[in-house]
Amino acid sequence: MSDKFQMFENRLAKVEKHLRKTARRQGITCFRLYDRDLPEFPLIIELYENKVYVAEYRSQHGMDETAYDQWLQTSLEVIAKVLQVAEDDVYLRTRQRKQDRQSQYEKLDSSKEEMIVQEDGLKFKVNLSDYLDSGLFLDHRITRHMVLEEAKDKKVLNLFCYTGSFSVYAAAGGAASVTSIDLSKTYLQWAEENMRLNDLYDPARHQYIHADVLQHLDELKLNTYDLVILDPPTFSNSKRMKDFLDIQRDHVTLINKVLLATRTGGVIYFSNNLRKFELEEAAIQASSVKNITAQTVPFDFQGKLLRHCFRIIK
Repeated sequence: MSDKFQMFENRLAKVEKHLRKTARRQGITCFRLYDRDLPEFPLIIELYENKVYVAEYRSQHGMDETAYDQWLQTSLEVIAKVLQVAEDDVYLRTRQRKQDRQSQYEKLDSSKEEMIVQEDGLKFKVNLSDYLDSGLFLDHRITRHMVLEEAKDKKVLNLFCYTGSFSVYAAAGGAASVTSIDLSKTYLQWAEENMRLNDLYDPARHQYIHADVLQHLDELKLNTYDLVILDPPTFSNSKRMKDFLDIQRDHVTLINKVLLATRTGGVIYFSNNLRKFELEEAAIQASSVKNITAQTVPFDFQGKLLRHCFRIIK
């Protein structure tokens, strides 16, 4: 094995030992192990119980096709060896950094690898084979726990709800009602499944709305919600959307519309993944805006988190 791969193996073994201990202590069975730590290996590696999810960022590697295939194959062998899993249990996703990038809602292939993982005493379905993301954004673990602690007897709104993990946490925390809105029927069904997995499914108190959030904001009742989760994509131009979303350009309008639907004293957790995002705080009609990014970074994302998180109070 070349020095390069030996270095990768050593790095992976070191972080795995350190992070697994913390995960065990926190009762977490899925966490991020590696995030482009070495420039020669632009990979993201996440462990989901005994299976491994690898996302590869296509970089300017300068290798020909054969050399590249060999590099990738050896990398996957090293990952399987260090993490002591069968190579069949390593799932690879390639992310293109191009304009024609795949929609996050698009299915990639038909081999289904679904499993149930645990976090904070709750259960979630993840799918390691069919989509660009697994169904559980691991970087929001702490933010989800904040929602759990704050949700009691509150009316909760989860916008761009994805697979509903925030909704599950809110319901587990005793929310009076939880409304989950997303443009994807697939993800809304997944959100319902996650509720059922935790014996929290309750149609009387939980609503799942299939809608374009940007359009639906104008239909929300004024001064209604006590707690809102707003985690929009950085950019979206889904064919099903009337308008496209650019979070830097649109965040003020978005947040102010959500504030109209929030009760006085109500809380919005707003986050996004735009690396160079700048919040235009002066234009936001809130009584308090606090950047809580630092407090919401989980142990496995220390020094590597590119998202921003704010707690906004009406």
